[in-house]
Amino acid sequence: MLDYTEYIKIFIGLLAVVDPFGTIPIFIALTNGKSKAELRKIEKQIVLTVATVLFAALVLGESMLTFFGISIYSFGVGAGIVLLMLAISMLHAKLSGIVQNEQEAEVTEAAESIAIVPISIPLLAGPGAIGAIILYAHRGEYPYHYLVMGGEIIAICLILWLVLRSVPWISRRMRQTWVNIFTRIIGMLLVALSVEFIANGLKGLFPVLAR
Repeated sequence: MLDYTEYIKIFIGLLAVVDPFGTIPIFIALTNGKSKAELRKIEKQIVLTVATVLFAALVLGESMLTFFGISIYSFGVGAGIVLLMLAISMLHAKLSGIVQNEQEAEVTEAAESIAIVPISIPLLAGPGAIGAIILYAHRGEYPYHYLVMGGEIIAICLILWLVLRSVPWISRRMRQTWVNIFTRIIGMLLVALSVEFIANGLKGLFPVLAR
């Protein structure tokens, strides 16, 4: 069983990957002109979708890797590379192409609901978040580990809900400069997290590196 400090690190890592605060400017842009009732409906859809995707990754992630014959170490290197690409784009205060490409952006403009695509998937519960959940779940095998992980997912979704509910207030007081600064700070955290994933994966694939 992991130490409580490890679960704190996991929570901080997952919060950085999901990055509810970094989605604020995108949420504002995509919901411009929506009524209060529409915003509340969108907020609910976003939180439920993100929770569903993250819980699915927690419960079914390792089984899917086994089904496709992918080792956790290979997946760790791949997830680390995806996170690193995302982190580099965040250091430039930009939206990475692995999160949303030009074609997906065009579809967004015509979509009836933007709650599920692209805000929930892939902006919040994207490849980086799913990969992190699977890797963290692999660190423990006892039911207690999965219960704590589930609790952390619920806590992150609660923070996401609070952030979304506060968007009107935040948008009136927060300048784009501050949003960019916060995005870069999160990007630095993700760089360190991605390097850790890649290093651990390489040590598993090439045990000689762990000596």
